[in-house]
Amino acid sequence: MIGKLTGVVDMRGPDHVLLDVRGVGYIVHVSERTMMALPGRGEVAALYTDLVVREDLMQLYGFPTLLEKEWHRVLTSVQGVGAKASLAILGALGPEGVSRAIALGDSSALRKAPGVGPKLAQRIANELKDKAPALMSVESGAVEVQESVDTPAVAPKAAPVAPPATQAVPDAMSALANLGYSPSDAARAVAEAQAEAPEADTPALIRAALRLLAPKG
Repeated sequence: MIGKLTGVVDMRGPDHVLLDVRGVGYIVHVSERTMMALPGRGEVAALYTDLVVREDLMQLYGFPTLLEKEWHRVLTSVQGVGAKASLAILGALGPEGVSRAIALGDSSALRKAPGVGPKLAQRIANELKDKAPALMSVESGAVEVQESVDTPAVAPKAAPVAPPATQAVPDAMSALANLGYSPSDAARAVAEAQAEAPEADTPALIRAALRLLAPKG
């Protein structure tokens, strides 16, 4: 299994890049968001990868963070969601946006992805709602890949391809869990609070989430 590649960008296609890893070229399919963030030809890039093998097909898919790779795995577990649809969703929303949309049951956000209709978006939101809390709680561990490759043609440096996930989300969820809230309730409240204030720190997220969780009336 090929889990990660670091190499020189040799070619950029509409939905894939060719990475030259010490003389071996790997075609890696990526989302539009990842493609836009990758460095130019002749520069070094690093991607976590998922290899799909079928009788008539062998394809690599690349992701800038482990969180995005994990969301790809989870999204493609839903019936009707193939690799292309998963990349479209991640390209439209990013992994953090997917986390928030599913935690909130916001199927309309998922429909922003090309090719994802109302029925499929609702199925994704329904089937994955219980998996969002676990993925949100490990966002801080989904660091971007920053490595170099030993090649005589390129200076050993790598450009970041995505901003690191915020630590405030898992910290706020942990605090709410300590207060006795269920993972699903905590995830929904934190997701809604972060959607309203994306730059909020941990204390602010906790306060906002507690207000949302407070009994109404």
